Amino acid sequence: MYKKWRYRFLTLLSILLLAGCSGIDVERYAGTTPRLDIGEYFDGQARAWGMVQDYRGEVQRRFTVVIDGTLEGDTLTLDERFTYQDGETDRRVWTFERQNDATWLGRANDVEGPVEARQAGHVFNMRYRLPVEVSGRELTFTMDDWMYLQPDGRLINRTAMSKFGVTLAEITIVFDRTP
Repeated sequence: MYKKWRYRFLTLLSILLLAGCSGIDVERYAGTTPRLDIGEYFDGQARAWGMVQDYRGEVQRRFTVVIDGTLEGDTLTLDERFTYQDGETDRRVWTFERQNDATWLGRANDVEGPVEARQAGHVFNMRYRLPVEVSGRELTFTMDDWMYLQPDGRLINRTAMSKFGVTLAEITIVFDRTP
């Protein structure tokens, strides 16, 4: 009985770990429209509305974001100011350097290391490590960030927050450019 339980547990654990390592390649979306270029999209001001959901799907936090973007040559700077429903505020400043038509190299004040980001068709993707305070402790999550440009000009962002290959929370954000 013990061996059978142990075998099932190890099999399930292996499947979960392998699932956490697999993913969709952004190139799958090459040729789709409307074409997304984050430099063009975020040059100017945008607003966004979002929520954080835990692993069960329960909404834990809601927020708004005001983004001031500046594109100078091949450098995009995004100044993001978050306001949460409880009144807490936060700020993240991203700097992206265009490497070629499909790749950007990004850095942010609270993100670990440089981030390689890729765009193809209507999609933008980046993976990065982000330290987050949870119940008084700092935990570092792997963020798998996907943005999808919609025909009406809105941008939908879905981010999986994972630890050890297991998704523990998801973030959904809808961006709209300010005229």
